[in-house]
Amino acid sequence: MAIRNRQVWPEALDELSPQDPRAQRSRRDLRRVHRAMLSLCILKHAWSRLRLIEPPSRIIELGAGDGSLLLRLARALPSRRVGTELVLLDRQQVVSAETIDQFRSVGWQATVLCEDALQWASAPSPESYDLCIATLFLHHFRDPELALLLEGVVARSRAFIAIEPHRGTLATLGSHLIGVLGVNAITREDAVKSVAAGFSSAEVTAAWPGDVDSWWIREFRALPFSQCFLAARQTVRRTDH
Repeated sequence: MAIRNRQVWPEALDELSPQDPRAQRSRRDLRRVHRAMLSLCILKHAWSRLRLIEPPSRIIELGAGDGSLLLRLARALPSRRVGTELVLLDRQQVVSAETIDQFRSVGWQATVLCEDALQWASAPSPESYDLCIATLFLHHFRDPELALLLEGVVARSRAFIAIEPHRGTLATLGSHLIGVLGVNAITREDAVKSVAAGFSSAEVTAAWPGDVDSWWIREFRALPFSQCFLAARQTVRRTDH
């Protein structure tokens, strides 16, 4: 049964040291989870739906983890911009030197920013980005914190993609059956919490602080288990026909 209202609890992985073997295993598990959720396909679709006039030259990913999903995206894009600057923001440094080298091999210059996302959002900063991406990240925040985070995104970004758990019957069932992927106890526990804290209907849209006349916004369910939110400033987007 779907959960009527969001229920946000601390997730087990966030409480573990990066050196904890359980955390290392769970981060590897997340790669399987992304494949089961079709996250790469959804990201590619979202990228194309933004219809940006130019490919983004500066990108930031919030809650980037080990950076593997964005690396897969960089490799899969039909037209990527050589020299794209990518910032991988996460509280923990878990991006390997090999991953940074692999970004370099596809023409992206990746750097890691170890910082709490809420501090990033609230601190004055001259930095701006053509695109901000958050995958399985927004659901970690209760509504007041989510509002603060999205204010930071609006202040620093020209476009935004968020892919979150869809808080519905299918995703709820899937979260309880995730053990079939061979994931560990940490991942199994966090999957259930993630869906309970996920989004449905137009909940991210309702939290978006951007001026509706200045932003093109879409929110939709992305099968099988995701909720997708897209936003782009009208000035950086091609006109729909």
